[in-house]
Parts: sequence; C-alpha cells; structure tokens
Amino acid sequence: MRHVEGGWPKDVDFTEQSDVSRFRKKAEKDDEYKGAVKLLGPIIARCMKQNNTIDIYEDYFDTDEVDHSSEPPSAKGLAVFRDPNDVKRTATSINWHPDPAAPAKIAVSYSILNFQDSRFMNSRMPHQSYLWDILNPNTPDVELLPPSPLCCLRFNPKNTDSLVGGSYNGLITFYDLRRAGGGSAKETVPYSTSLIEKSHHDPVYDIFWINSKTGNQCVSVSTDGQMLWWDTRRLSEPTDSLLLSTDSKANGQVLGGSSLEYNSEAGPSKYLVGTEQGVVLMVNLKNRKQNNGISVFDQGPGKHHGPIYSIQRNPANSKCFLTVGDWTARVWMEELRTPIMTTKYHSSYLTSGCWSPTRAGVFFVTRMDGAVDIWDYFYRQNEVAYSHKVGDSMLSSIAVQGTLQSGGRLVAVGDITGTVSLLEVCESLAVSQSNERKAIDLMFEREMKQEKNLEVREREIRRQRTQEQEARSREAQDKKDAKDEKMEALLRKVDADFLAMIKEAEDDESKASESTPLEHAIAEEK
Repeated sequence: MRHVEGGWPKDVDFTEQSDVSRFRKKAEKDDEYKGAVKLLGPIIARCMKQNNTIDIYEDYFDTDEVDHSSEPPSAKGLAVFRDPNDVKRTATSINWHPDPAAPAKIAVSYSILNFQDSRFMNSRMPHQSYLWDILNPNTPDVELLPPSPLCCLRFNPKNTDSLVGGSYNGLITFYDLRRAGGGSAKETVPYSTSLIEKSHHDPVYDIFWINSKTGNQCVSVSTDGQMLWWDTRRLSEPTDSLLLSTDSKANGQVLGGSSLEYNSEAGPSKYLVGTEQGVVLMVNLKNRKQNNGISVFDQGPGKHHGPIYSIQRNPANSKCFLTVGDWTARVWMEELRTPIMTTKYHSSYLTSGCWSPTRAGVFFVTRMDGAVDIWDYFYRQNEVAYSHKVGDSMLSSIAVQGTLQSGGRLVAVGDITGTVSLLEVCESLAVSQSNERKAIDLMFEREMKQEKNLEVREREIRRQRTQEQEARSREAQDKKDAKDEKMEALLRKVDADFLAMIKEAEDDESKASESTPLEHAIAEEK
C-alpha cells in the first residue's frame, strides 16, 4: 500500500481520474466494503456528535478587550543592522516593506550629508544602500548600487518589488528587484536614472510615491527650492515642477524643502513640505491659480527655529500633522496657520520623528544624544511617556512598522554611524484603547477651537490698537490744528497792533507838521 493519498494500491495511479473511478466501482460492488461501511457508521456518528458538542476552534476570550493602559511603557532591542562598509555613513532614511503579509524588510539609505567631510579626503565614499531582512541582521538581503549615495529610499506600495530613491547629487533612481542586473545575485543597479541637467541641484531629501492609475508616479523635494514630479517609466525629465516660493507674484522668498508628506486620504493633490527655514508649506495642485497652490503656515513665533527634519500626517486623522525640528515637535491642523500643540523644549536637538501607525496619540522623536522619546498624548501632554537610550551616537532616522489595523510594535532607528537598531515596544505603546481615537480627535478639536479663539482675540486686540492709534493721531492732529489757529490769531493781533502803531505815529507826524507854520507866524508878530 502506498500512503501518498488515501492509501491507494500500488497499481492504481491516483492522479488519473479513470483509474480512480474504475477502482471505486470495483470496491463499491464488494460485499466486504458494504459491511465495513455499516460497521464504521456508528463510530463516525459518535465522532460527529462530539465535534458538534465542542467547537475546537472557538476563541473563548475573543470579545474581551485587554486593558494595557496600566502597563508601564518599555522597549527592548531585538537586532542591530550595521553598515558593511568600512567608511561609516549616516542612515539617512528607513522605509518598511508596505505589505504586512510579506516577510518584514526595511530599505535603508546611507549617505554622508556633511559638506566637505574629512572622510572624503581619505577614500572615495561608498554608494551602496541596502534592503535588510529583519530575521537576518548579519548580511543585507539586497544591495542597491546607485550612481550617487542615496538620501532617501521608498518602496512602491502598489508594486513592492520596485523602489525609488533620491541621491546626494540630485538624481532620481528607480529600482526593479525583479531585474537586478548587478554582478552578484544580491546586487541591483538602477533600472532607470534621471538626467543630471533635468534633476535637482541639491541633495534630494525626501521622495514619495503618489496616487496614480499606473502606480509609477512620484514626487521629490530638495533644498534647491524645487518640487518635481516624475514618471518612473520615463525619468529623462520631470512631468511637472513647482518653485517653493512664499509669494510667486511679489518675488517672495524661495524656501528649500527638507522633508515631504503625502497621504492620499487627505487628498490626492495635497502635499505637505517642511523647509530648512522652519516654515511649513501646504501644496494643493487644484488651487494653482492662487500662489501656485502654495499655502504658507506661520512664519512668526509658530515656525521652527531650524530645518524641519520630519513631517507626517496622523494616520487616524489626516487633517492633523506632526513636524519635528530644533528642540520641539509640533502638532498642526490644516485649517490653522499656527501649531495647536507644542512639546516642551528637549534637552538635546531633535533629528527626526513619526506617528505610531496604530495609536492615534503616540509619536516618536529621535534626539542627537542617542535617545528615542515616546510621547503619549492620550496619557499626558506635558511630559515624555517613555525615553529609551539606543546608543551614544547621534540618531538620524526612525520608522515604525504597521498599519492602522495591525503592527505598531517594531521600531527601526538609524544613527550617523550607519547602525540601524530594531526595537520592540510594549503592548501599551502599540495597542489602541477602545476610546482613544475619539478622545484624541476631541482633544485636537478642542485645541483647534482654543487656537481659533486666540486668533480672534488677537485680531480684536490688533483692531483695538489700530483704532486707539488712529484716535491718538487724530487727537494729536486736532491739537496741532488748534495750536496753529491760536498762533494765527496771535499773529493777526500782532499785525493789527503794529499797523495801529504805525498809523498813530503817522497821525502824530501830520499834526506836528500842521502846527509848525502857525507857531512861526505867532513868533514874528511878537
């Protein structure tokens, strides 16, 4: 007997339907077969009754929600991915594989961003960037070979075998993992590259795949002040371009883009740009008639004191977004031009940050002293919920795996030595509570209303000040006019007195001249 499928005899090929049907007809006519079926009937009936009595696949506590809020926040290190090159470079960006069902991988871009760094003098800087499998931290899964070191790298969410990267010299490179083309099985050269004269003139600091029918379009920003749209099937020139100017008609200031955010849920034509001047820009291509579709957020006290290294919309509320720069992280709403919430000033400079994909009120920020701060606005807004020391090197990038429905526990953090540390946060920092999303939305709405009220109050105070200033200026003008009238009356009086004195003198002279001949005649008679 061959027990490959159902214990078929050796002379019966179970893959051939004719052999199987012939054997079944022969077996069903046998009296022993009928007797065996009758004997097995009660046994099978008993087993079926047992199966119907107890559901062996039942989840007994599926409806019970576990409350993790009382659990103290914590995190632990799982793995470390080190840059294989001798020249240690900064891990400039980290991007998780977008398919949660696929093996967990991260795309890490490496580059030295310091201008005229001393490491350039000793040896040529390596260009490679890597894709890592989190289950194999010893060797990279794929090695990318760009023409210039990559500053940013992203998986295509529609086609996870393709990636797009932005280089230090301004080029855009497209990679197709199915068409490697390198010297070894792991090496992948760019499938297509943009032309240097049609590309950015500064490093490409961020790039995003955008919503399109074909899934081949992306957008990039750079500190040269340009925002360029690309089609990866034809990278010879950008499909569209935009100058990041505060006022396109009045020769406004051109701002350099240092970070970018695109989320199709907020609108397929809406983009958020963080600039190196600390100002936030919102680009809406549907409103290009007004300042090329660029809306400028607060350029006064609300802006950052340095470059905005990270900008991201809240996964649970697309109208709310986070910016990280200088020593603070700030939460904004699209409808307002000023931040609604600002963290306290950290003791160390902040270098990047992102929202938790599963918890609406949690976000992460990396610091220059090698620590990761985790803020939980659902728990408290004035203090860091948990701070984890990753290492002594300055951290440079961070990314959290997961979607709104699952994940949120694996955090990848990169530093300036090219080391990417994989952390796992506790359940309380990853699992959302039943009322959290509603509570966070209400909190943001309350803060937005308060900010609107403050803006209205500020406008009223400004209007009152303007009115008071105008009243004072009118009063001063009236006083000046009254003083002038008084002076004119005084001058008129002086003129009248002067004329009267002259007339009186003339009268005296005429009287004196008339009396002189009469006196002579009287003297002669005497």
